[in-house]
Amino acid sequence: MKYNKLITALMLGSILLGVKTTSAQWTGPRKKVENKVDVKYGPLTPAHRTDEAMERFRNYGLGQFIHWGLYAIPGNEWEGVSARKGAAASEWIRTWSGPTAPKDWKNIYDNLYKKFNPTGFDAKSWAKQAKEMGAKYLIFTTKHHDGFALWPSKYTDYTVKKSPYKKDIVKQVVDAYTAEGIDVFLYFSILEWNNSNYMGKAPSTPEEKAKFDKFLEYTRNQLLELLENYPQIKGFWFDGTWDQSWIQAYDFTYKLEKELREKHPGLIIGSRFRNDEFGKRHFDSNGDMLGDYEQGWERKMPKEFEWLEGRDWDCVMTIPPNGWGYMKDWSGIYTKTSDDLIDMLMNCVSMNGNLVLNFGPDGNGHMHPGEDKLAKEIGDWIKVNGEAVYGVRHAGLAPSKLGYFTKKEDNLYLTVFNRPVNNIVRIAVPKGATEVPVTATILQNGQSLELRHTDIGLDLDKNTYYDILLPNSFITNKAFVVKMKLGKPKSQGEKLMDAKM
Repeated sequence: MKYNKLITALMLGSILLGVKTTSAQWTGPRKKVENKVDVKYGPLTPAHRTDEAMERFRNYGLGQFIHWGLYAIPGNEWEGVSARKGAAASEWIRTWSGPTAPKDWKNIYDNLYKKFNPTGFDAKSWAKQAKEMGAKYLIFTTKHHDGFALWPSKYTDYTVKKSPYKKDIVKQVVDAYTAEGIDVFLYFSILEWNNSNYMGKAPSTPEEKAKFDKFLEYTRNQLLELLENYPQIKGFWFDGTWDQSWIQAYDFTYKLEKELREKHPGLIIGSRFRNDEFGKRHFDSNGDMLGDYEQGWERKMPKEFEWLEGRDWDCVMTIPPNGWGYMKDWSGIYTKTSDDLIDMLMNCVSMNGNLVLNFGPDGNGHMHPGEDKLAKEIGDWIKVNGEAVYGVRHAGLAPSKLGYFTKKEDNLYLTVFNRPVNNIVRIAVPKGATEVPVTATILQNGQSLELRHTDIGLDLDKNTYYDILLPNSFITNKAFVVKMKLGKPKSQGEKLMDAKM
């Protein structure tokens, strides 16, 4: 009985937060494909691109996601009813139905564009804040599932141009962030609730096929329009690609991806844009990734580096549990602290990934005060410790209980979250390693630390150990980085006779 109550509670919580339990993405290692098949609509790019654009992607470390649209006006609630009381989650609130939904709700929502006038919006201020936080790339919502375009698209009247605000928001964002040296990726939802030509199921009749073909051409036109309008962008981040209508359009989507890449050489596209002819998304039927980086780590991270099998990836993360669009009320729910987010950041970069932190501005164009606070705290930390964040790679060492390793050239970094009570930072290094720590400093203040080789002498232990002594006088209330210079080992373990057993 207790188990059934627990399951019911968890399911109810998922519904209230707008979690789509049926479309959850993977949380473990990929299963190997044993029986290969002929795939015509497989990957269009090599498994590990080596061009300049992808190298930049690998070096980003930290990114910013911005969810903004008409849903910022309700702010996750309407007339006192929030997602926790029956409404759908912020950016999904148009789907709200049932006894708690206002009468004629969808029509009310679809007319919110007449009130969209974010006079406080300042793209340059957003970009400056992002730069101060340490973000190296932005993913920005051009349109979400409601179909409302934040640029004056020629292919629909449901755009910012028809709102009181009128001005091209996407252009302002792209220009401002590019000017600050932050690369821009555009979020684009395929799914459109407001579009009469969209359908979730695969079209079956000639009439339905003709109707959906119009939608496909409309989608193509909008994507080409975005590339033409904003040639500075580095890539697309696609969403809403799970319905059977899109899945069955694999010939169209294959050709569209090819066209987008031809129009914009170096374009970066994640793994969720399309599928092969057998309906396999993210990875084709032979297990090959469909795109340039693995896009399945949404509010989750791989437990082990080996799960990734060398693929590029990023993790998009919210501050409230599932809060993407603006939420007026953060009370009563756990919101991640800067310590939480810095931990997630270092976990990601230690496994060759990027962390992308989501912000949901309000209907007037202002960030939530909680987001402002976090941006400042993360930025202050990165200004001191960014050397261990940007351009680093997986260190190849066993995971440490103290924190996360990152590596750059002959520098090894350990970001310490769990400080040892005895102030001895112990590093395990394989006995046959040709590079070991030879010097150590605290990145925060440049203080040199005593380092000594420690031979524990455990039977069958494949590691040897290097101890770094932290001074008692070093006090901090944040994670800190120990920087080690790597060099040839100066000593080897003694070969002593084992006792006879």
